[in-house]
Amino acid sequence: MSELKRTPHGQIVGQGDYRYKVNAEWGQLDANKYPVENCHDFAIDSQDRIFMVTDNVQNNILVYDQNGKLLDAWGTEFPGIHAIEIVQQDGVEFIYIVDSGWKLNRQWDGVSTEAWDSPYNKVIAQAGTVSKLTMDGLVVFTLGHPQTIGVYQPEMAFNPTDICVADNGDIYITDGYGSDYVLQYNKNGQYIRHWGGHDNSSALHNLQNAHGIAIDNRGAEPQLIISSRAEQCLKVFSMHGEYLSSIDTPGAWIHGPVFMGDHFISAVCWTDINNKNVDDSGFLCIFDKNNKVVSTLGAAPAFYEDNKLQPMSSDWQVFSHVHGVIADKNGDLYVGQWRANNSYPYKLERL
Repeated sequence: MSELKRTPHGQIVGQGDYRYKVNAEWGQLDANKYPVENCHDFAIDSQDRIFMVTDNVQNNILVYDQNGKLLDAWGTEFPGIHAIEIVQQDGVEFIYIVDSGWKLNRQWDGVSTEAWDSPYNKVIAQAGTVSKLTMDGLVVFTLGHPQTIGVYQPEMAFNPTDICVADNGDIYITDGYGSDYVLQYNKNGQYIRHWGGHDNSSALHNLQNAHGIAIDNRGAEPQLIISSRAEQCLKVFSMHGEYLSSIDTPGAWIHGPVFMGDHFISAVCWTDINNKNVDDSGFLCIFDKNNKVVSTLGAAPAFYEDNKLQPMSSDWQVFSHVHGVIADKNGDLYVGQWRANNSYPYKLERL
């Protein structure tokens, strides 16, 4: 399946009110001047500029307009960049960058890409960081390994994957490639609490590959929706870390939500088939205000039986591994992929 030749440009994906035309030529650049490795995540600022992050250290951040014109390219100091959030605080915009800690290995054997624990793999892990930056890329502060504040033991891994910031400035970080906790800090970077991990008395409170996080403001009180990717579900917590409910997504190794009004969209990196996450099988899911899947992009239509979502699966025609997505104010989507032959983002134009 991974050898299937994809020709996504011009394809129509999705169902119902959420159908899109794939523009696979959007955002393409001279790869010698502006190379990408993996296109991990997106943010849009108040000027409608689209910030995309890539773990190529020649240019960690590419800034586009909505037509795919390059406006800026910068950043060389984040080899494991994985997520970006742009937040307005007291009338000033700031960038939050999550670096998972992966970096290119100087001792790479030229072959190994999946031997994560090998000293000769293409990428190796170091401790990750979360940094608050000005819009010009200057560091305001950096949050490092939680052992430095007595929250983790030194042997515990810290490889964060995503971030969200509340209206009061509180910072929520998912340690999805590390120890699977959610860490909450205040606006000044001071530790408040953490939860999740693997050893709770109830498995519902556990997180497995806590890959993404977002604040759900659709109800009377804000809540956190967090992906437990290896469990193929999203879990809902209070802003103080109390488990509330789960949104099952069988068949989908799903990422955190990106809100579009009353709906949200989530990237799926892999389809799960026979208890294995299968390469080159990514897609996208759009959920309604009741957290039901109403459209799948690059997959067969979602199907519910007795109000229970049945296993979803890629259609193998459009995406490799969907990793990042964001919606602009017109409802168009911008999609980035991991391990997709260094491809630039796609634009999905809503019909």
